[in-house]
Amino acid sequence: MKLPDGPRSPALLQTLSIVAQPIDFLESCAQKYGDTFTLRVLGVNSPPVVFFSHPDAVQAIFTTLADSLELGKVTHVFRPLVGEQSLIMQEGPRHGRSRQLLMPALHREQLYGQGQQICHLARQQIALWQPGQRLNMREEMSEISLQVILQVVFGMVPGERYDRLRQLLSQLLVAITSPLYSTQFFFPPLQQNLGEWSPWGKFLRQQQQIDGLIYAEIAERKLQDLTGRSDVLSVLMSARDSQGDAMGDRELRDQLMTLLLLGHETTASGLAWAFYWLHRDLGILDRLLQEMQTLGENPDPTQLSQLPYLTAACKEALRVYPIALISQPRKVRQSVCLEGYEFQPGTILIPCIYLAHRRAETYTEPEQFQPDRFLAQKFSPSEFFPFGGGSRSCVGMALSLFEMKLILATILAHYQFETSENCPVYPTRRGITFVPPDNFRLKLMGRRSLALVSSA
Repeated sequence: MKLPDGPRSPALLQTLSIVAQPIDFLESCAQKYGDTFTLRVLGVNSPPVVFFSHPDAVQAIFTTLADSLELGKVTHVFRPLVGEQSLIMQEGPRHGRSRQLLMPALHREQLYGQGQQICHLARQQIALWQPGQRLNMREEMSEISLQVILQVVFGMVPGERYDRLRQLLSQLLVAITSPLYSTQFFFPPLQQNLGEWSPWGKFLRQQQQIDGLIYAEIAERKLQDLTGRSDVLSVLMSARDSQGDAMGDRELRDQLMTLLLLGHETTASGLAWAFYWLHRDLGILDRLLQEMQTLGENPDPTQLSQLPYLTAACKEALRVYPIALISQPRKVRQSVCLEGYEFQPGTILIPCIYLAHRRAETYTEPEQFQPDRFLAQKFSPSEFFPFGGGSRSCVGMALSLFEMKLILATILAHYQFETSENCPVYPTRRGITFVPPDNFRLKLMGRRSLALVSSA
């Protein structure tokens, strides 16, 4: 079987390269081999892994060839965290059922009712800031994002259970981004409970405590009238599949953990990149502020989220440095023909988000932050797909983008910042995501007086 060209170096060296310097390695492969290339990065006897960035190939993987592909075991690392009944662990009809139940709760129109709450949570966090502070924007955005998940997704209200769950989830989210801690999720033999002092034993105890709080919240919610409630958990508890069946407690827990783990870091990091780019080009920032002022005082969050330039700026931040470099890998189940090659069962096909977003044929001057490109042109789901694509696209993408726009606008309306970064900032790995480095800071200069600032 002839495969697309790729590096001839040993599989171990390729694996080390993509783990240690993934962006540099992928860029060098694309420069040498083009839009399609083959890597050996899953072990010596592993199947070939083929990367794609041409829109036609990406579209085929997402749509026309989808029935011949499967997820396989590529998401096994998430199983201990999200559980067996998580959307991302499902295939075929079970995946379709889970997605059918989840989508209405996360639809754009459903989220509009949560806009005021998201803006309020952003204002609460920034009220703690002091002029002169040098703020780690990724950490600050992570805190707001976690509060949004607890109140908008979980539907919880501040109190003893809320504070305890917030503390435990914060600890877990920090831990799983540690290379040493996260290694145990990739290698099942390390998943040995040797007591609380062992890494796996500590994780299991932490997970048990988190689960106890989530199940207590579900049990309490069952005793309440959910009519009119728009938080995601309440909507999911009211949802029924085509057979009239509701989600069980375990499935509700697994879907909540999925939304937490896939939505928290991505939203926070996307926001951090947006703040970085806007303060690298003050002309773009000024244009955004002028657009925001057109809504007048105390605008409706839905109107705010529909501002064209604000939307374009957020999308461009997700394009230049997508939080995940690749979409979910697919495994060939039945032989498929793509890009002039026939791929046999077992071959892994990967739509590469980073390289697709950097194609000069699709995006002129792809390294530049230019929100205008999203006003001048509508890019297809195979050209711009920061949340993946096809039936495996991130179910929370509407929430993430909605949240990004409201938090960004709320903060920019209240405060002025200054960056001391004279040199470009490059992504650094944080778990499975790629984020601004910890040394990226913005200095809080003082309050901004925009007409849209509310006294609330």
